[in-house]
Amino acid sequence: MSAAETVDEILLTAAAVMILVAGALVLFRLWRGPSMLDRAMALDVCAALMIAGIGVRSAISRDAYYFPIMLVLAFLGFTGSVGIARFIAVRDRAPERPRPGTGTGPGSGEGRR
Repeated sequence: MSAAETVDEILLTAAAVMILVAGALVLFRLWRGPSMLDRAMALDVCAALMIAGIGVRSAISRDAYYFPIMLVLAFLGFTGSVGIARFIAVRDRAPERPRPGTGTGPGSGEGRR
């Protein structure tokens, strides 16, 4: 084994260990919360870590077979994040109050010609 292969193996092993540690921290954030937005972000980071893990696996095996899978996971992670963000934005939106002078009550000006 050459020096370059040894360095390559050490770096890929370090990357896999860092991804595992980050995964444990993400699971802690997912479990702990405290808000729905924190959990949504943890799920998004979890998808990114899965993609990174598959990338490390692909680099270790020196096989490009996993690249389309990584692309599909990235697309699903993005659309899931956008969907969750839109859901949270609609759910947390304050109800609109009618402004004075624009309501439909008596004296609001509607119905007059």
